[in-house]
Amino acid sequence: MNKIKVLSDNLANQIAAGEVVERPASVIKELVENAIDAGGTRIQIDIELGGRRLMRISDDGEGMSRDDAILAFERHATSKIKTLEDLGRIGTLGFRGEALASIASVAKVELITKTKDDQVATRVNIEGGKLIDVKDAARDTGTTITVRDLFFNTPARRKFMRSEATENYHLTGIATHYALAHPEIAFTMTNNGREVLRVSPAKDLRERAFQIFGPGLLDSLLPVSGGREYVAKVTGFVSAPRERRTTRDAQYFFVNNRFVRDKTIAGGLLEGYRSVLPHGVYPVAFLFLELPGPKI
Repeated sequence: MNKIKVLSDNLANQIAAGEVVERPASVIKELVENAIDAGGTRIQIDIELGGRRLMRISDDGEGMSRDDAILAFERHATSKIKTLEDLGRIGTLGFRGEALASIASVAKVELITKTKDDQVATRVNIEGGKLIDVKDAARDTGTTITVRDLFFNTPARRKFMRSEATENYHLTGIATHYALAHPEIAFTMTNNGREVLRVSPAKDLRERAFQIFGPGLLDSLLPVSGGREYVAKVTGFVSAPRERRTTRDAQYFFVNNRFVRDKTIAGGLLEGYRSVLPHGVYPVAFLFLELPGPKI
């Protein structure tokens, strides 16, 4: 029986769709979230030319059947919510069923996937939202999605993409965020064939921070733990005042393990350092807010 179902019009209308694909980092975010939701324990990310030429995500998760692999590219096709009530108890990173459809409409996409029960994998090719081919393929259990020539059919959007260095910065930021949020998962990332991130499964956030940032930063981190159980709890690490940054780039915030960029959290953090840090200098922070509800 297929796990993926196309949502009803009523339920689809309850979801604020927005624009899924704004830049290459938007694509990587959606695909990494799908890999995590699929139960992947090893996630490989490959990019070329700032994601303009190529983005590829491979995982060892549960994979999809052939029918589900085709249906996954339909708008509002998802295995994660089925009723309106499910919107109030979402426990996955992705749920809208829009990501693959949106990505495939502005790129050339190849999906190779296999479940543990399948004899062979399935390869699905889509270009500009049009199904090109479905056939057998070879791979172990899991999924590989390759996105080529982003915005090839929308030249105006391609023209307004930022420089390769800027896009690389955002792409690496996405990988780093999810590597911090999920220390139990191994992450590898290559940029134009050069490895820029490799972390093996870690026992906790502190070990993962050591893997990414090295011992120098780790020595200056102070543990954070507080809040109220039925309101909100916060855990993680912040830096001692001697560890300073001239930007907020080393601040990582998560709500129920979903990374966020939030001015209120950033402002609260800065207020706590107001008496010990001069203006224009920022602390390092890895803060996890836990709110009542499903945990990802």
